[in-house]
Amino acid sequence: MKKILCIGEALIDMICIDKGKPLSEGENFLKKPGGAPTNVAAAIAALGGGVELAAKVGKDPFGQHLVDVMDSFGVSTKWMLQDKKYFTTFAFVSLMENGERDFYFNRGADGQLTRDEVDAIDLEEFSIIHFGSATAFLPGPLQIAYQSLLQRSLLQEIFISFDPNYRSLLFQHDKRSFIDQSWNFIDCCHFFKVSDEEAMMLTGRATLTDAVSDLLLRTKSVFAITLGKDGTLLGINGETKIIPSIKIKPVDTTGAGDAFVGAVLYQLGGKSLLEIRSMALPEWEEVVINGNKAGARTCEYMGAMEAFKHLSSDIFK
Repeated sequence: MKKILCIGEALIDMICIDKGKPLSEGENFLKKPGGAPTNVAAAIAALGGGVELAAKVGKDPFGQHLVDVMDSFGVSTKWMLQDKKYFTTFAFVSLMENGERDFYFNRGADGQLTRDEVDAIDLEEFSIIHFGSATAFLPGPLQIAYQSLLQRSLLQEIFISFDPNYRSLLFQHDKRSFIDQSWNFIDCCHFFKVSDEEAMMLTGRATLTDAVSDLLLRTKSVFAITLGKDGTLLGINGETKIIPSIKIKPVDTTGAGDAFVGAVLYQLGGKSLLEIRSMALPEWEEVVINGNKAGARTCEYMGAMEAFKHLSSDIFK
């Protein structure tokens, strides 16, 4: 059976555990493996899917940690390259008392994945390619590699999944570039997942209702809009349906959206592009129901990777 390829950033999240303190004052930090496509790959593997991660990390202890974590989940790290010229990317974050995040992004190896390196990947091995990295829209080699892989995927008629993963602190001075690049992928992909805020930002609409109407008109892709406790809005062939969320007492919502995407792709992984294109609303509804189950399970544990240890396809039953 063909595998799923995820491409994008693999990084270390350094979370300040000194509650309410800015990064300049924080003294205690918790190291966590992260990166949206890295999370998606781990979720797919945890569910039992065959998946590879294309990413670049430093040839340092932190890069090795990321490789080891992916190996432990069963993600193939053949294309998870370690580069001695660059340090592993770090994201430092602290949650302030007012709910705002104090954030600092120390970018290193993740942005250095090149077109030549990505072009060396044999796409015949994959039935799905997932693009899920906001950092890939920042200037640099990864941005070029992303575009090249998208074009190759289209030529080889591979199912394309996209999650923009908007991070305001990365694009606060160039939101237009992020929106334009996102639409390049939305226009080409077969499935995409966005939050309600992302849907309104990408369409320029003030309400979710108007944003959904725009998406139905402007794209032929199947899409899911995550609404938190209010469920997931599914859009397909001019129709929409809201699939309720799973009622839980959340411990930590980190990685829930990535688990949702991972579960969706895991379920589609055994199908051909033609089979997926022929799926009607009821079939997609079942896929989203299971995606919601994976997202809910992830919210019951602290930290995305810890939560993924408790994912399995048994939760779909």
